[in-house]
Amino acid sequence: MGFWITWAMIPIVVEIVPSLISAVRLIIRSGHLKRLPAPAKLPFISIIVPVYNSEDTLFACLQSINDSTFPNSNMQIVLADNQSTDDSFSAYAKAQNRFNLNMQLIRTDQGKAKALNGAIYQCIGTYIINIDSDGVLEKHALMNMVLHFENDLELAALTGTILTQKDLIKTTKSRWLRFLQKTEYFEYAQAFLSGRTIESDNNQLFTMSGAFSAFRKDTLLDTFMYNTSTVGEDTDMTFQVRQRLKRKVMLCADAIFYIEPLASVEQLYKQRQRWMRGELEVSQEYMHHNAQLGKFFQNFLVRRMMIDHTFVFPKMIWMFASIVLLFFRYSPVVLSFSYVVIYLLYVFVSAINFISVGRLLRPFPLELKFYKRVSWVIWSLPLYNFVVSWIRLIGVINSMSLPGVWNTSTFTAEVRSAVKIVRGDVRSLREKKKE
Repeated sequence: MGFWITWAMIPIVVEIVPSLISAVRLIIRSGHLKRLPAPAKLPFISIIVPVYNSEDTLFACLQSINDSTFPNSNMQIVLADNQSTDDSFSAYAKAQNRFNLNMQLIRTDQGKAKALNGAIYQCIGTYIINIDSDGVLEKHALMNMVLHFENDLELAALTGTILTQKDLIKTTKSRWLRFLQKTEYFEYAQAFLSGRTIESDNNQLFTMSGAFSAFRKDTLLDTFMYNTSTVGEDTDMTFQVRQRLKRKVMLCADAIFYIEPLASVEQLYKQRQRWMRGELEVSQEYMHHNAQLGKFFQNFLVRRMMIDHTFVFPKMIWMFASIVLLFFRYSPVVLSFSYVVIYLLYVFVSAINFISVGRLLRPFPLELKFYKRVSWVIWSLPLYNFVVSWIRLIGVINSMSLPGVWNTSTFTAEVRSAVKIVRGDVRSLREKKKE
């Protein structure tokens, strides 16, 4: 029994207790939020929009910029087309005729990092803001982001809050896919408005979202630009600003950018593996001098890697061990009870986070209303996170077995490949028995 209790304590000590402490801190903090004063004169900003086969989404993205509360006369928009093969230009031309925006289109080499690097030197604004072409801005997002910069001279870079588009979720016909999309929405809300808010307060933000981030121009020009050799160029840029330049990087919780919800489970499978690979590549680059277990409490990156990556393996062992222990006559009642207790603790953490996130969404009534409507995700989120942890584990294995090559295989393709290998092994064993 002592063995099993020890294993059961791992998620409690490593994840649940720290999450509860952070959630309570956030609830207290959210009750003291102040409205930032506007400067006498608004600065000029530059907005970079990387474009790759964005024919269906680019116009809506540019329209959200036009509809922003930040004045059009104070912004420059640079569209960096990195080898699109569709008619994205028509969406740009349509927006150019429809909106009074200062826009220019440039051609760059393929790849988001190369598109951003090619556009940076075209920017003339005090602040440079990057947004993806397949999302839309909340109308106050640009203004709120600029106000944070103007009221904190030490602030070097900001990332916005990323949420999925609730209108697209509502129109999804498949019940299963709609369930997945609502879970994803809830996950994003808690990840940004709870997890990243706490990280931001301690200047320990792990990743500025590549979908929506902003920089002081002089800070960005002091970096090595976006790293073209990693799939985690946004994470690498975060570490360049904070670790190399020793500047402050924060989350702008009231600057929201809406992205498209998941289109399939296959997309989730590939997306989370890509994120995992990016985290591993950047972590290897920036922590190879201090990746000791003894620095768990001193270095947030060591803690992050231990929690997000190292403890993935005990989680998997824990699940398989519970099956094996049944054959050693461990009580199935006790094992089942331990799983229920752990599950309810995760639900409790999600509930506390739900309260803290709701307080931060109060300035956005429609968003808060939808967030409350999907509050039932509190009960399914622990199971969803458990499945995602398996995907992340597969991402770790793929990054180790395929160094330097990004695995683009879908879940279905990998299952078929695994089945083929198993069948081949079984066939070989049968042939050896016949001999």
